[in-house]
Amino acid sequence: MAANDQNDDGHDTSNLPDLGDAIDIVTFSQILEMDDSEDDREFSKSIVFGFFEQAEETFEKMDTALESQNLDELYRLGHFLKGSSATLGLTKVKDSCEEIQRYGKKENLDGTPEKDEALCLSRITDTLKTVKSEYADVEKTLKNFFNSTST
Repeated sequence: MAANDQNDDGHDTSNLPDLGDAIDIVTFSQILEMDDSEDDREFSKSIVFGFFEQAEETFEKMDTALESQNLDELYRLGHFLKGSSATLGLTKVKDSCEEIQRYGKKENLDGTPEKDEALCLSRITDTLKTVKSEYADVEKTLKNFFNSTST
């Protein structure tokens, strides 16, 4: 669906630019609806920029947990960042965090058990690189969005 249509949930997204396929426009527009006005995006901007800080800290903790091969901590951090990114509609970041969560829980993506911890750690290493790249893309997109809406 184009970003300039009214979606199936009745949310009007006609005034929003196309933010790409990494951001669910419906979910993100719900965050924007909490702003006092379209000219002043102070509330939504504070939520998004707070997420940026939270994500950076979580990635550092993930790197540390990966170095120490702490699958339980990687599970917890993947779960935490999955929830935060889902709230903002950051679909690719959310999906990759869910993968990290599963691997940290010693599961395959389909939920079946995976006893090979080395394989789980290898998968997390690869997925962490992917999620950091996805995050960098949405961070740039959202910073551009908020810079273009600032007065």
